[in-house]
Amino acid sequence: MPSVLHFGDEDFLRCRFAISPIWETQEAVRTLKRTDRHGYHAPWLRRIREAAAGLDLGRLWLLMPRRGHSPDWLGPPPLGPAATFEEEIAAVRASDPEAAREDTALSLACTPGALQSPHGRAWLADPARMIAELADAMEEAWQVLIEPDWLRLRALLEADVAFHSRRLAEVGLGTLLPELDPRLSWDGRTLTLALHLEYARDLAGQGLVLMPSVFSWPDVITGFEPPWQPTLVYPARGLAGLWTDPGERTTESLVRLLGRNRAEILSALAEPATTSALAHRLGLAPSSVSSHLTILRDAGLLMSRRYGHQVLYERTPLGVALAAGV
Repeated sequence: MPSVLHFGDEDFLRCRFAISPIWETQEAVRTLKRTDRHGYHAPWLRRIREAAAGLDLGRLWLLMPRRGHSPDWLGPPPLGPAATFEEEIAAVRASDPEAAREDTALSLACTPGALQSPHGRAWLADPARMIAELADAMEEAWQVLIEPDWLRLRALLEADVAFHSRRLAEVGLGTLLPELDPRLSWDGRTLTLALHLEYARDLAGQGLVLMPSVFSWPDVITGFEPPWQPTLVYPARGLAGLWTDPGERTTESLVRLLGRNRAEILSALAEPATTSALAHRLGLAPSSVSSHLTILRDAGLLMSRRYGHQVLYERTPLGVALAAGV
């Protein structure tokens, strides 16, 4: 049974892209428990295994049923196109206790025995304490699982937004939406997601937030209930190279031509990235990366464009050919 989102005239004007660090945190926690999500993330899983073992994730996992409802208040749609984790977790901590209680009860009902578990009973009896407890657990998960790699993750997500924003300008919303994932189809007013979950929502003038995600792969996710902003979460482009060391893709012939650092920077730009993201990923000083980027751009191998307050660099066709050894 499919999920369907119905568009009105105003909704076409209110569609936008967004990125959410708290969403990636929630989905990283879920990924630790779901082996079907491990394919692209094996290097990350090996690296964080010991640190993750020190986390108490049982409380969060109790609210992540394999099929069914997860609380919207704990993983809400993003506040804006580039909200920080600090802004998002503050909004979680400010959740209305009674609304959070009702939302949590719906989620607990999806797992046999969860409503009568010690955590379930305590949360429903004292939802204000539940909010503080689960927000603390989410913040600790962010610090251990996501924050050390956030620059790399954000670069990939921003690259996805930049790519699909260009596609939106080229082909329009009706063509873009089905391109986000093969399970999506569009008939001019209704976006249909082929799933085993029946869900329908009229966007009612709120528009739709389109949100790429690293850790939600391979799932496409919707189902946020009012009053939450209608949101569609889809797998980000470029996951296959996310955890690859750029040096592994840098050929010696490219190194001889450009020098080690410039060759690794060009190789690392399989997806657009910022100076700070490249510096973090390559272990170089931002000032050094900035200088190399300028030289590569002046040589016609890169182009730059502004995304919000940041500048993204990407390869030109000549840079793509040179990096590929064509």
